[in-house]
Amino acid sequence: MYTLLIAIIYLAFISLGLPDSLLGSAWPVMHRDIDASISFMGIIAMVISGGTIISSLLSNKLTNKFGTKWVTTLSIFLTAVALLGFSYSNSIILILLFAIPYGFGAGAIDAALNNYVAQHYSSKHMSWLHCFWGVGTIISPFVMSYALNNSSWNVGYRIIAFIQLGIGFVLLLSMPIWNKNDNKDLEKSPSPKNIGIIEALKIKGVPSLLLGFFGYCAAESTAVAWSCTYLVEVKNIDEPTAAAFASCFFIGMTFGRFIGGFIMDKLGDRMMILLGSGIIFLGIIVMLLPTNNHLISLIGLIIIGLGCAPIYPCIIHSTPINFGAENSGAIIGIQMASAYLGSTFMAPLFGVIGKAIGFNFFPIYISLFIILTSIMIERTFNQTK
Repeated sequence: MYTLLIAIIYLAFISLGLPDSLLGSAWPVMHRDIDASISFMGIIAMVISGGTIISSLLSNKLTNKFGTKWVTTLSIFLTAVALLGFSYSNSIILILLFAIPYGFGAGAIDAALNNYVAQHYSSKHMSWLHCFWGVGTIISPFVMSYALNNSSWNVGYRIIAFIQLGIGFVLLLSMPIWNKNDNKDLEKSPSPKNIGIIEALKIKGVPSLLLGFFGYCAAESTAVAWSCTYLVEVKNIDEPTAAAFASCFFIGMTFGRFIGGFIMDKLGDRMMILLGSGIIFLGIIVMLLPTNNHLISLIGLIIIGLGCAPIYPCIIHSTPINFGAENSGAIIGIQMASAYLGSTFMAPLFGVIGKAIGFNFFPIYISLFIILTSIMIERTFNQTK
């Protein structure tokens, strides 16, 4: 039953990735149709992130009350409703309104599923699950491209909404499988605790964990948002080529998570985080080489993506081990909130910095956050020995 259930969870992780890349791929056309400035996407993204932060902080209480299966299933339906809402929206007000459930659903799924997998499955499954999240983020732009070529962005949102509904119904049908595993878990697992943010911060190692996770997500979101601009402004690569190269970061990360699944159980979470950080620094060195050779820049981005691959899943997977299964639900929920804070605010901050002092600061900016991550996560492991 565990094998069948993990397959269903893989499907749920695809559903988690589907909405994440949809707004960006639709926005060049979408903003004109709803009469919004091109920069307004940042406001929509912040509303969505606000919802994810709130639902992440509430996820432990919701999961303890209703169970992972219901939180996950209802959250998928909630995101499907939000996506349908986007598809029928013709104004900024409606988009902002549906952005709220959009964020609520995503945050609840993320925290609940990550905690469940961290407690019940090995590191390799955590890596492969996040690889499947990457599959979801790759599918959506292709769906939107098809919709834009044949109809409109509204249809692209509608197609993804129907896919989400289909996945939600699969999870509904899988309830008996979850129930059997839940009964087994009750026999051997400690009761989860409902601990608040203040109480969690008093646990030794949690503040450094949150800072480390914040740093990693700040670095990743900055790489996603600004790598294309860096290639154009600093490396003098033309816009179409830069856009194609920037996608290689996702390819490197997705491929890295697939390959990483084969070695994570042998090396362990701590070693994989250190290895990933080292690979990122190697990629940054390559990016800093004083050359305009396009191939060198491409290789640097792929290496950074490969380095990012194990860090997020390994930090999550190590949480029950470091802090106990009874505390992991609450702590992972707070981790997700810190992750969204890092990704929501630090990438836009680099935009301000880049405009002021130049975009050649991009590799250094990323490296500062990776240094913060490495120091804080190592401190967490040392404090929880």
